[in-house]
Amino acid sequence: MNNTREVDVVVIGAGQAGLAGAYHLRRTGFELERDFVVLDHAPAPGGAWQFRWPSLTYGKVHGMHALPGMELTDADPTRPSAEVIAEYFAAYERAFDLRVRRPADVKAVREGEGGRLLVETSDGTWSTRALINATGTWDRPFWPRYPGQETFQGRQLHTAQYPGPEEFAGLRVVVVGGGASGTQHLMELAPYAAATTWVTRRPPVFREGPFTEDVGRAAVALVEERVRQGLPPKSVVSVTGLPLNDAIRQAIADGVLDRQPMFDRITPDGVDWNDGRHVDADVILWATGFRAAIDHLSPLKLREPGGGIRVEGTRAVADPRVHLVGYGPSASTIGANRAGRAAVRDIRRLLAGEPVAV
Repeated sequence: MNNTREVDVVVIGAGQAGLAGAYHLRRTGFELERDFVVLDHAPAPGGAWQFRWPSLTYGKVHGMHALPGMELTDADPTRPSAEVIAEYFAAYERAFDLRVRRPADVKAVREGEGGRLLVETSDGTWSTRALINATGTWDRPFWPRYPGQETFQGRQLHTAQYPGPEEFAGLRVVVVGGGASGTQHLMELAPYAAATTWVTRRPPVFREGPFTEDVGRAAVALVEERVRQGLPPKSVVSVTGLPLNDAIRQAIADGVLDRQPMFDRITPDGVDWNDGRHVDADVILWATGFRAAIDHLSPLKLREPGGGIRVEGTRAVADPRVHLVGYGPSASTIGANRAGRAAVRDIRRLLAGEPVAV
């Protein structure tokens, strides 16, 4: 245990949620390296954004909200979002002297001695009184399983591996998934692919009108209720529906967004439905979302029978030392900012021995 270092707070993850938490720790008097550390497994600043496909330009990004204390201004909407946001995050870390330790892979968080938590990483072990977990979802792409999947002779990939549309020129592509990524992929692929087919489990819901604060609050409340019950969180877009803008309308009119029900099996050369239909495919692109990357918390046994971690605000009900920021209702960029502030407020009370608000 000679290499175990002690701090009051460990922040895991340096995406939007982790940086927001670190900012509020700094702002309320915690000193970096003495009182808290920020660990990030990514090779460079930018959170999950640095891994996004080049054709996802900053102008196509939905709802990117500035980090607390520093606006993102004059960004070129035609540049890849991976570049724009990575540069912004890097500038943010410099501006607030947030010396993120990277790459640092967190392997496990387990019970330590004296009421402390042990955070075991590729960079040694940290002993901490409280934890801000801000690990997001990018590292846990969700791959559904369908009969015959292993027989498919073409290429299967997930949104997390999507390289951009040019690579699919002349190919027949089946896109699976009814979220924003699926529709973006289809609209990008249409000019390049020989054919595209869109399949989803449920009919997509397109939202008319502006995304108002009231709509946002109602959506977040529904996601929040799930995590309060200990159920795995759903994405906010699964509640809000897809915005019906001019590009979406045109894609519907052109037949690009012609949704088909989910196929029943995968064959070596495509996909089949029980009614006898078949579609030939060279590629199956799974735009099927992500799950929370929280396996490193397993030793703490925080999961409820429903499969999720029960959370009040950002605090794990089963362990008030653990705060999940960017989880469930705080998964949006503005939600992550607010959650970072709330987590630090609760942690200050916890460390001071004060009762934490329920």
